[in-house]
Amino acid sequence: MTTIETPIVSARGLRKRYGKSEILHGLDFDIPAGRIYGLVGHNGAGKTTTLNALLGLTQCEGKIEVLGLDPFANRAKLMEDVAFISDVASLPRFLRVRELFALLSNIHPKFSQAKAHDFLAGTDIRPEAKIKNLSKGMIAQLHLAVVMAIDAKLLVLDEPTLGLDITYRKRFYRRLLEDYMTEERTLLITTHQVDEIEFMLSDIMFIRDGDLIVHMQMETVNAKYVQLVISDPTQIDAARALNPVFVESRFGQTVMIFDGADRQALVPLGQVSTPTLSDLFVALMQRETYNAGAA
Repeated sequence: MTTIETPIVSARGLRKRYGKSEILHGLDFDIPAGRIYGLVGHNGAGKTTTLNALLGLTQCEGKIEVLGLDPFANRAKLMEDVAFISDVASLPRFLRVRELFALLSNIHPKFSQAKAHDFLAGTDIRPEAKIKNLSKGMIAQLHLAVVMAIDAKLLVLDEPTLGLDITYRKRFYRRLLEDYMTEERTLLITTHQVDEIEFMLSDIMFIRDGDLIVHMQMETVNAKYVQLVISDPTQIDAARALNPVFVESRFGQTVMIFDGADRQALVPLGQVSTPTLSDLFVALMQRETYNAGAA
């Protein structure tokens, strides 16, 4: 008999209003354990509000559960198993690294100083270093070490590598994969540098104007969406007749993205490939504009 595991996060009819404006329009989604989710959307689309709801930082209409708990009503309990890294470092900058670890061992029941020191091994961060003297890249490494030493079941990252150079960004994500991810842990990432994390995602969620317009596994995304690059202008009308969801001119070529099209039917018209997540994001965020212009 197959057992159905309870998702790490479950939301039904999630709505949030600020005054007369509704920011979230009844989101429904589940996030299972052991997955790496990307949550992508323009500024103001509702990403941060969604994260705040599952972190217990804001109360919403509808229902949301994280690890089986109402996050707003049980935030203190929930934070024993949920960790969060944002683009704004919240570590006390007046402390030394070793003092931070000592403080956290007294505050958080699951924090391990030994694990935190192990995670910093091989970096340039020393226990006697003052946090205020660390570079932004070092602070990101330190924050990650703190989070991984808590052994959280859910790690939420909100633009975690914003402002870091490419070396630190690659190192950050490599350590996440090597030192954090297991079948029991779940990772939820929001970032504007979506192409950098595409290789590690198991699932993607696109949010537009408070609505979840894409929520699917990466394997499904790769099978569902097709990109066509047309170099021969005589093929454009034939391609348009197959109802692309997005069209743009790029360096003298015409680029189209299709939803559910027959790849073999597109092959004679140009170069067929799977769109990158950033290309797909642009296409779906502007889909209504394109359709309106095509009508």
